[in-house]
Amino acid sequence: MLSVIIITKNESAHIARCLSSVAWANEIIVLDSGSEDDTAAICRRYTDKVFETDWPGFGIQKQRAVNKATQPWVLSIDADEQVTPELRKEIEQAISQTHINGFEIPRLSSYCGKQIKHGGWWPDYVLRLFQREHGHFTEDLVHERIIVDGTVQRLKAPLIHEAFINPEEVLHKINNYSSLGAEKLYQAGKRTTLRQAIVKGLWTFFRTYCVKAAFLDGQQGLMLAISNAEGTYYKYLKLLNMQRSKEPKK
Repeated sequence: MLSVIIITKNESAHIARCLSSVAWANEIIVLDSGSEDDTAAICRRYTDKVFETDWPGFGIQKQRAVNKATQPWVLSIDADEQVTPELRKEIEQAISQTHINGFEIPRLSSYCGKQIKHGGWWPDYVLRLFQREHGHFTEDLVHERIIVDGTVQRLKAPLIHEAFINPEEVLHKINNYSSLGAEKLYQAGKRTTLRQAIVKGLWTFFRTYCVKAAFLDGQQGLMLAISNAEGTYYKYLKLLNMQRSKEPKK
């Protein structure tokens, strides 16, 4: 009854653990957008439904994967996420409830080797399990969402998320996601200034570290607050650069 969908690009550090954790599903669908490592080869060890595509953005890409699914239920997970045995049992029980159209799952994320319980990272409920005929992805470039028509409930067992393995991965994702975030803001008609970029970055640090108590997670909590602030600052700085390069000077 269950199709698992995953989108990938250069995920050889994570993908085997991800696929192994969902090998019990009826089908696994992978859309790979030009991996330069052995991601696609690893995926083919677990499924014959590996498709190579272009990159239109997160929302459209994930909806493409949904469109290839054949089972009535869809579980969308990222290449750096894993389904625990406890979560598997909950999912199997959940999809037998035909009066429910979708389920949110708490996500437990790790940052450079430590599972983070504060800073707004826990419990991080994400809607990932839904009836294929009653759900679809938004077309956002980044931070896409699943829209479900009907009743949504929550599961209890967490989805394990290896958010950042090391500082190199942190820097790579900050650069990638800040670029996509800036493009999304620009397309939505948002504009900014250098002052706003600085203020938003500082506020993000304060909110993560103090308001949401990331300091309780020790060294990694501080690192998380700094990287969150950097991501926000660079997103708005890149938006400012787009304004200057694409719009006529006043």
